[in-house]
Amino acid sequence: MDVNTLYHRTVEAWADRVNAVKDDQWGDPTPCREWTVRELVNHVTYEDLWTVPLMKGSTVEEVGAAFEGDQLGDDPVGRSLAAAREAVPATARRLAEGGTVHLSYGEEQVAEYALQLAADHLVHGWDLAAATGGDTRMDPMLVHAVADWFVEREAMYREGGATGPQLALGGDPQRDLLARFGRDGHWGRNHAVLARFGDAFGAGDLSAAMELITDDIAFESTSPAPDGLRVDGREAVAAAWREVMGTPGMAFTEEESFVSGDRAVVRWTYAWAGETPGHTRGVDVIRFRDGKICEKYSYVKG
Repeated sequence: MDVNTLYHRTVEAWADRVNAVKDDQWGDPTPCREWTVRELVNHVTYEDLWTVPLMKGSTVEEVGAAFEGDQLGDDPVGRSLAAAREAVPATARRLAEGGTVHLSYGEEQVAEYALQLAADHLVHGWDLAAATGGDTRMDPMLVHAVADWFVEREAMYREGGATGPQLALGGDPQRDLLARFGRDGHWGRNHAVLARFGDAFGAGDLSAAMELITDDIAFESTSPAPDGLRVDGREAVAAAWREVMGTPGMAFTEEESFVSGDRAVVRWTYAWAGETPGHTRGVDVIRFRDGKICEKYSYVKG
C-alpha cells in the first residue's frame, strides 16, 4: 500500500468515528485517560490543521500558536471533518512532490510525516470508537501497514512519552498493535466507569461517585487495623466516603489501574493537609456489575 493511500484511508476511518459521536458523549472518558471524547477529537483536529501549512512548506515557528486551544467550538463534528478534508489533498500534493517538512524536532521526510499522521488517525480512531461504543474494528490492511512501520519506531515513541508501556501481546494483529501503543484492546464500559469514578473521587464529588455504584455496594475501609471496617449499602457507603472527602486538603491521586472483565485494581495515593499533613498509599480491589461498581475494598500500604 502506498503512503498516500494508507494516510487517506486512516483519515476516512477517523472521520467515520467522529460522525458517530452522539451529542451526550463529548464529555465521556476515553482510553487516553487524560482526554475526554471532545479533547481527543480536538487533538486530532489540531494535527489536521497543522498538516496543511507544514505540507505547504511552513515552519513550526511560522505557524506558531495559530491552532492552540479549542478548535471545535459549537460544531465539533463539522470542525473536525473540515480540518480532515483540507489535510487530505494537501498531503497528497506534497507526497507527489517529495522532499522534507519542518517538524518540531527538525527536518523530516514527507512520507515519514504522513506515516506518523496515519498511525495517529488509526489508533485514535480506535480510541474514539471504544469511548463512544462504536465500531472498534480496524481494517486489517491498515493494521498491518502501520504495525510494520511502527516496529522500528516503538522504542523512540515510548522514550519520548508518546505511548504508554507496552501491554501483553497475544497474537491478534489489531490487539497487538494497540498493545504496542499502550492500549488495552478490551477497553470498554467498565474502563469508562472506573475512569469516571476516579475523577469523581479525586475531585471530592460525592454525588458523581454515587451515580456509579450499585444500591447494595460493599465497601471495606482501610482502618481500623488489621482488616478495616466493612459497610454495605448506598447510605452507609456515602457516609464513609463523605468523611474521607471532608478531610482538610484531601487529594486522591490514581497511580495506576487495570481492568480485567468485571474486576479492577487501582493503585493510589491519598494525601491530607491540616496540622499534621501526610499521605498514604494503597490499592482498591473493585468489582463491577451491570456497568456499576458493586465492591470497593481498600488496602493500605504499611
